[in-house]
Amino acid sequence: MKELENWSRELKKNYTPYEQDSSKPVSCWNEKDVISGKIVDAFVIILKTRGCSWAHNSGCSMCGYFNDSLWRDSSNEEIINQINYAMEKYSDQKFVKIFTSGSFLDDEEINPELRFEIIGKISKKAKKISFESRPEYITSEKITSIKSKFQRNIFEVGMGLESSSDYIRDRAINKGFNFSDYKDAALLLKKSGWEVKTYVLVKPPFLTEKQAIDDCNQTIKKIKNLTDTVSLNPTNVQSNTIVEYLWKRGQYRPPWLWSIVEILKNAKKTLKDVRIKCDIVGGGGIRGAHNCRLCDKGFLQSINEFSLLQDLTLFDDLNCGCFDKWVDCLNFERFGFGSLVDM
Repeated sequence: MKELENWSRELKKNYTPYEQDSSKPVSCWNEKDVISGKIVDAFVIILKTRGCSWAHNSGCSMCGYFNDSLWRDSSNEEIINQINYAMEKYSDQKFVKIFTSGSFLDDEEINPELRFEIIGKISKKAKKISFESRPEYITSEKITSIKSKFQRNIFEVGMGLESSSDYIRDRAINKGFNFSDYKDAALLLKKSGWEVKTYVLVKPPFLTEKQAIDDCNQTIKKIKNLTDTVSLNPTNVQSNTIVEYLWKRGQYRPPWLWSIVEILKNAKKTLKDVRIKCDIVGGGGIRGAHNCRLCDKGFLQSINEFSLLQDLTLFDDLNCGCFDKWVDCLNFERFGFGSLVDM
């Protein structure tokens, strides 16, 4: 849809990145995750690169991660300095996640030689390495070249499918690829023995709360045989995005935590042995997924624990008076346009 594509491009027309130290990553930290059903310590690195190529061209309606990028071509030296800085804080965790503002397999963002050097620094002690890529950069040549050099490691590639609906992905998200592109890439990864993680967006702009729940449920059903992990990504309001434009004008509300719990319950029944998780950026804040603020902390804790344990009973004791307001939201939003916002 050209209007959405042009709108996203227009919002970046006068964008100027803030001054950053290109020798240090955006951030790095330790967290819990899972390898082969066992909870382990994981190390996360977010690199400052030139940013997502799709964002440079236009960009997704909700994604503001380009704000953390250098928004210019980065040198190999700059990226390696960031990796070296992060490795000083690395404590031999067996699971390492490498995030950029775009695609680790995009040669314009991370060239092949640099990619091998980064993996080489991590692969000696890490058992599992995870990174993200849009499907167009996932090729048999790249997979084969990495596998041939790093045979002892488990590799996981995360793809931001967001929705299985081409209509929603085109008309609400401006994702720039079709479901068939995702499917081909997922099948290629699985055929190569690599793990697939699929990001599913909770509540793109222009959808009601109930439409968002239904879309997630449909997406999860459609990808259950294509992915090893499903990661729910509740939309949060990021700067210089279409979502922020709507939110500032009272035309968008981030998803309810009630909705996320509902999706997780349905997903676990559908996926069975496929792991489902949910990392909520900005949870409990006005720009992130939230309920009434009084119950947010309990919901966020239960969702975090569920992501590790896959135990639906963690949601049994969740209750709050705002439940009725959430139900009203599901029932009445269909009579208007978009989502009911916080008053």
